[in-house]
Amino acid sequence: MSASSPTIRILIIDDHPVFREGLGSLLASQEDFELVGQVASGEAAVEAVPKLRPDVVLLDLRLPGKSGLETLLWLKTHAAGAHVLVLTSSESAEEAETLLAAGASGYLTKQVGGHQIFQAIRDVHAGGHCGAKGVRPAGGPQHTPRAGLTAREVEVLGLVRQGYGNKEIGRELGISLRTAKGHVAAILDKLGAADRAEAVSRGYELGIFHAPQPG
Repeated sequence: MSASSPTIRILIIDDHPVFREGLGSLLASQEDFELVGQVASGEAAVEAVPKLRPDVVLLDLRLPGKSGLETLLWLKTHAAGAHVLVLTSSESAEEAETLLAAGASGYLTKQVGGHQIFQAIRDVHAGGHCGAKGVRPAGGPQHTPRAGLTAREVEVLGLVRQGYGNKEIGRELGISLRTAKGHVAAILDKLGAADRAEAVSRGYELGIFHAPQPG
């Protein structure tokens, strides 16, 4: 590894141990990669990220508990220096657009080859972006989140889903109670929801949240 190629610290967030271990072994073959950790959930990532300080996070979309999108939004708020590369089995273009709009640096399906993952990691670490159709330069056009929700509104809706009131939302996000109320009101209006429960239900319908899989 040359002095011009610094080590890229990588964290894997994926609930499938066989995939995590296989991907970890694959990453170990690259001299400029350092796998600093592997966790199975968004909740575990919240505990691990401050200690591990990854440069790039490989994030699965389907996670138990805190969803992939909620985990992404937490990372963008609390670990702004980490570039998030979504690596998932989903092939939904709309889902990819939502995640890129919410702050992901890239989106790849698990069907891609190892060399594509390696290149995507290096690209996002360098400040670029990659999507299902390849790499696009940093500063490229941004996508509009589903239903017109901003990334912050998606984050607020995630807290509403967890039962947070306006005061708790403000405390969690470091915003005023008035601002929290404004975000909730905007969410209800954009989703055409009469109340919080209906807004959360609409979130599932639109694919912002994913119902846990049986078994």
